[in-house]
Amino acid sequence: MTHETQLESIRTLLTAAKLRGETSLAETEAMRVFEAIGVETPRRFFVADAAGARAADLAGLPGDRVVVKAVAPGLLHKTEVGGVAFVSNDIESIAAAIDAMAARIPEASGFSVSEMVEHETGFGGELLFGLRWTDDFGPVATVGAGGVYAEALAASLADGQATAMVTADMSDDETWRALRRSAAVRLLVEPHRGRPPRIDPRLLLDLLRRLLSLGDLMPESISECEVNPLVASHGRLVALDALVKTGTAARPAAPPRPIRKIRSLLEPRWVAVVGVSQKLNPGHVIVNNMLRAGFDRNRLYVVKPGADTLEGCRCVASISDLPEPVDTLVLSVDAAHTPEVLREAIDTRAAEGLVVIPGGLDEKRGGEGAAVEMRAMLDEARLQDWEGPVVNGGNCLGIRSAPGHVDTLFIPEAKLPVPTTPVSPVAFIAQSGAFAIAKMSKLERLNPKYAITVGNQLDLTIGDYLTYLKDDDVRVFAVYVEGFKPLDGRKLIEAAREIARSGRVVILYRAGRTRAGAAATSSHTASIAGDYAVTRELATAAGVVVAETLGDFDDLVSLFTLLDGTRVGGSRLGAMSNAGFECVAMADAIGAMSLPKFGEVSTERIRTVFERCRIASVVDMHNPLDLTPMVDDAGYEEIARAILDDETLDGGLVGCVPLSGSLETFPQADGGFAEGSVVARLARLRTESGKPWVAVVDSGSLFDPMARALEAGGVPTFRSADRALRLFGAFIRRRLDGCG
Repeated sequence: MTHETQLESIRTLLTAAKLRGETSLAETEAMRVFEAIGVETPRRFFVADAAGARAADLAGLPGDRVVVKAVAPGLLHKTEVGGVAFVSNDIESIAAAIDAMAARIPEASGFSVSEMVEHETGFGGELLFGLRWTDDFGPVATVGAGGVYAEALAASLADGQATAMVTADMSDDETWRALRRSAAVRLLVEPHRGRPPRIDPRLLLDLLRRLLSLGDLMPESISECEVNPLVASHGRLVALDALVKTGTAARPAAPPRPIRKIRSLLEPRWVAVVGVSQKLNPGHVIVNNMLRAGFDRNRLYVVKPGADTLEGCRCVASISDLPEPVDTLVLSVDAAHTPEVLREAIDTRAAEGLVVIPGGLDEKRGGEGAAVEMRAMLDEARLQDWEGPVVNGGNCLGIRSAPGHVDTLFIPEAKLPVPTTPVSPVAFIAQSGAFAIAKMSKLERLNPKYAITVGNQLDLTIGDYLTYLKDDDVRVFAVYVEGFKPLDGRKLIEAAREIARSGRVVILYRAGRTRAGAAATSSHTASIAGDYAVTRELATAAGVVVAETLGDFDDLVSLFTLLDGTRVGGSRLGAMSNAGFECVAMADAIGAMSLPKFGEVSTERIRTVFERCRIASVVDMHNPLDLTPMVDDAGYEEIARAILDDETLDGGLVGCVPLSGSLETFPQADGGFAEGSVVARLARLRTESGKPWVAVVDSGSLFDPMARALEAGGVPTFRSADRALRLFGAFIRRRLDGCG
């Protein structure tokens, strides 16, 4: 039977159920769905009542015991209502069980009698195989511990250990990495304490692919389905119970957006700004910022009736009066007038891209009508030969693009100055404009190539931008998402997967993880937060680094940017500190990395420094290395070099509690650090060592200049050892996964 034939038979079954007004199939029908795609089920028969059981032939059911179940559409949790019984394989026992169930469950339409499949009932012996439609990602399969205790087992395991989440577009390698995150799957397919695997892993993968094939019927025919439990029995996988919920919605669709036109927003030749006053309103700030970014004022128009020039830029009375079409049209007008301005821009084909600044479109009650009207205009324009403009926003802060000399952020220069450092290969893509500028201000050492705030994604989405920029030379993509437009999560994951395979990285912070968080994002950008666990698992499988906190996001962006291009050969670290407590903290927080012994050459080099500093008799040679407060600036550098030169080590962690009197850890009068200071020495070492390493400055604000100077010298610097190791470990794992 071909896949198309399988799906057609299943669709027919589901259509009949929907015509009967049923929202889910009875178990016997649900089992037929899984049988149609090749899933093995127990031998069984169906009877209407005890009389039917007495007339049945039990020859087809092997074993001494059988399973009797009540069958009824909507009866999803049979065990809780006494709808499952394990009885002797004889007519009278079966009939008695059916009579008892009929009394307890009068709505039962019949009863199934099936063979009892021998299997282990403990953890790892029963799996849950589920598939559900998500608006963010489409069909998503879930694999985890099954049986009646599935929820309790999942709740008791750490995040990422309970269930694996998989989509059909994952490769086999990606699927296996995801599956092995589930403890129940590992117990099933891996040897344990001398016992061989319970099943061949290839059998599990094949069954998962069959389950995912049902995604072709989602969400129109099926909204959700699952097998629970799926059991391993004598090398087979058998579905003992099944659930299928009928579909209620059509798969979302929209005219494709011409994302190639994003170039008009990032590298425009001509720009016009609407909504500029003589006073310093947001539109006027945007004009000033564009000029400060180096955009040619002769190619920057201001749409302002009654004026000839503003800030040296030519003014025109209306969009229709623009002497030629522009690449970018910035709308800094109130929400009420935005639809009419968009209509004029579309009718005159005035721009290839629009940046819509105002809020109130979608995210505020009463603004839905304007947003619907604008989307209808864009849909209509997409059917024309020019495909209409692309729109960034609304409720966005704008865009900053170093290559395009673009800065439509309406933040005054004094509050968000452009860094004077060289452009960093970093792109900030954020749904929240405030998030983007807060991070850019905090990570002031970085000068991102692009900073894009998409707002409520009226048109262009986070996924669109990541798809467009995946072919750019950006190395680090810093992405903040509150909610996805339909299926845009899938688009983001597809682009992120390509980025990861090329050796670059996407760092993602997903907001709106809880009901309260979802409500907060809805009030701001009208985005409904999806299932955070699904986002985290699918993103991780695609090679995305998911930041669990806002602080982690900041440090990960800095860490991956500063260490970009540094080769990672393994997870063997050499660690050092001038404080005993910090050495203990390093050992405690090492995680999946290791702290091996130093090599002979390194040991001898370190011993020489210890003798010069007169601490050889009081310090043991072990990793992490306790330098004591006696080691001076030169000794710090020599020992750090010895560790990073050690061929048995892959990277390093240099801790420095800066209160030691033997170290120069204060800046000079001019704000810089002396050439011989530990700060200058470590910064120099960063440029000369090819291995990845990070520093720790565990102290108060008095030593903030030291930490900033190390970061300015390219050294990722943390303020505690445990945090440094946790995030450095994420960097190491990401690189060792074959993604750069």
